[in-house]
Amino acid sequence: MNNMPYIYYGQGVSGYYGDFLERLMSHLALEGTEITSESRQDESAQMCVRRTGEEGMLEVRVDGKNIKVAYTVTREKREVKRGMMGAIAGAGLGGILGSVLSRDKEGLGSAITGVLGGAAAGGAHEAYYGYEDSRQERTAFAALLAEKVKEVEDELQYIIQGQEESKEALRERSRESNAREQDKEDEVRSSLEYAYGDLLALQEELELLAEEGRNIGKARSRAERADKLYQEAEEACDAVDYTKSRAKLKAAVSMIESSRNMLNEE
Repeated sequence: MNNMPYIYYGQGVSGYYGDFLERLMSHLALEGTEITSESRQDESAQMCVRRTGEEGMLEVRVDGKNIKVAYTVTREKREVKRGMMGAIAGAGLGGILGSVLSRDKEGLGSAITGVLGGAAAGGAHEAYYGYEDSRQERTAFAALLAEKVKEVEDELQYIIQGQEESKEALRERSRESNAREQDKEDEVRSSLEYAYGDLLALQEELELLAEEGRNIGKARSRAERADKLYQEAEEACDAVDYTKSRAKLKAAVSMIESSRNMLNEE
């Protein structure tokens, strides 16, 4: 019997190993596969599988970014059962069957007739077809396994794609939000800069008027209040509290205007 394993890969889903394993076992079970003697480690699992008389060992393990699925047939071929009964019962079955199979190219009828005669030929026919059935079933299960591995890979890739799209959408919203916040900051800082220019000009004018002996008590009081409000507006902007910053700045601008009005009255 050929003990070479059938090997398949779930591409790019090693980060979802546990989910891959559970889904694969579920898919196989729904197809009538009996799973026994299961042994699990962190990144690998081994188990016995049986389906329609075929038995084998299944190993699922992480292999880099992929998941490797290896299946090895362990049961004996069915020809030792189907040819056992009837005319070819007894010793020498292995040699008889081997000759039948080795001479299959000559044609089934001539191969069997050349080895056996009479009633024994019927048993040999059964043994031959048992071998063919066994080989076809083994191929069918390997094909089934390949199909289910691909199905599970596709399911997980769909999930991965959805998660990536969701992450990208979040990143895009974050970029948009950051852009809006930057626009708000730029707007407030521009207003702060403009107001600072007005406040500085007012303070310089008050100093000159004071040197000239003008009474600027009320105007200076309002200018000092405007300066305090401006500082609070700047602190709020640094704290990313743009609503408070705008409110403080509006009050500071109002105090600057009030101070200028006082100068006109004094």
